[in-house]
Amino acid sequence: MNATPAKNINAKNTIGHYINGADVADAGRSMPVTNPATGAVVRQVAMGSRATVESAIAAAEAAFPAWRNTPPAKRAQVMFRYKQLLEENAEEIVSLLSEEHGKVYDDALGEFNRGIEVVEYACGIPELLKGEFSKNAGPNIDSWSEHQPLGVVAGITPFNFPAMVPMWMFPMAIACGNTFVLKPSEKDPSAPLMLARYLSEAGLPDGVFNVVNGDKEAVDTLLEDKRVQAVSFVGSTAIAEYIYATGSRNGKRVQALGGAKNHAVVMPDADIDNAVNALTGAAYGSCGERCMAISVAVCIGDETADAVVGKLKERLADLKVGNGNDPSNHMGPLVTSEHHAKVRGYVDLGVEEGADLVVDGRDLVVEGHENGFFLGPCLFDNVTSDMRIYQEEIFGPVLCIVRADSEEQAMQLIDDHEYGNGTCIFTRDGEAARYFADNIKVGMVGINVPLPVPVAYHSFGGWKRSLFGDLYAYGPDSVRFYTRRKTITQRWPAGGVREKAQFSFPSNA
Repeated sequence: MNATPAKNINAKNTIGHYINGADVADAGRSMPVTNPATGAVVRQVAMGSRATVESAIAAAEAAFPAWRNTPPAKRAQVMFRYKQLLEENAEEIVSLLSEEHGKVYDDALGEFNRGIEVVEYACGIPELLKGEFSKNAGPNIDSWSEHQPLGVVAGITPFNFPAMVPMWMFPMAIACGNTFVLKPSEKDPSAPLMLARYLSEAGLPDGVFNVVNGDKEAVDTLLEDKRVQAVSFVGSTAIAEYIYATGSRNGKRVQALGGAKNHAVVMPDADIDNAVNALTGAAYGSCGERCMAISVAVCIGDETADAVVGKLKERLADLKVGNGNDPSNHMGPLVTSEHHAKVRGYVDLGVEEGADLVVDGRDLVVEGHENGFFLGPCLFDNVTSDMRIYQEEIFGPVLCIVRADSEEQAMQLIDDHEYGNGTCIFTRDGEAARYFADNIKVGMVGINVPLPVPVAYHSFGGWKRSLFGDLYAYGPDSVRFYTRRKTITQRWPAGGVREKAQFSFPSNA
């Protein structure tokens, strides 16, 4: 395999890597990138070898000393310019998101803007990195703490948010003084490369941010190379557990965000119309390919369930499914033909398991896009907790209705599930909402908010098997994850006085 610098690679044909401030062509293995709305291959993406990934790590290692010593205020200036460039060129990047992932334009723009919010948070890094200082902690002794960068850090990101999830990671990591190697999803790789080019245009020194495309060979190289100090990951629970175990075994700090099965509880006193509208967007937005998608609605009482199911049927009949580049559409295709087959297989399984398929989207055909990976919205009623469609993450436009007798029973269902990413409750009862928020065993909770994704200055993460590691993504936890705290204690003896040896443990007693 040969990797050679090649400026301005034509993104319409072949996608390589971005290493040390330059596009790098790759003559090795490649995979097709498909437009999921048409089924057509739009470009090829290189699968980086171990040597290619190691060259990116080497570039990051070489850039680290100078970047580490760059004042935080100057790092912030790069982020300010970067934010402006992203906003000025949003149309270009959002179009790539829609073309390669399939999500509708408004959803792609929303994802992109949420990523920019993290860049905006990183602009405040001089304040975020301020340590603590104690004068005269002891006789003529001063003590302080500071945040020091780790060195070379890496991010491995999923297909469902090709711009936002990388921006959860690298802006804060870089602002903290680290250098970064990103391994994005090979299914929709163009947007991350654009993010890298604009970061260079904003004034980031070569080698501070690098992008390598690839598969398991690239991932394992990042996990095993001793120069990589920390790894951030978002994806399925099986892979998250592998990333966490392998990275930790190799002495790295790891945060690995895994899968989800997010429940919404609909109480009898809820505003049913608002709840149903919220469920429609949260379950079927982005074709259900969100780790915060609502995939289970637990309705308290049969009357509530009947009302929710009836109104959902009405809403789904009006849902427009088609090419993401049409702004009138509500939902686009699934990302690949393989994922389409997997999700459709879950719908078949739900029927076999005895759930009531109230809305069946399996036979949807979008005129003019017969080869696209489209699946219409699917709605199951009378789902029980022993069914696989309840237990497993489907990651598609499938909503399961579970009927429960009480809030306590609904909460027990949620607490018993292996995932604990996000949940929400729809109610007008403040006491019920407060009890739910205080006691539910889930990391992110919404009250009449279906997708409780924290804003950039809070942190994102779940509980149980939705997160491996101690620290959440972005927000205040990102400073903790991407830095090491160091505490310094100093004393300057006065007047040349010679002091006797002290054999007791030092204290202020």
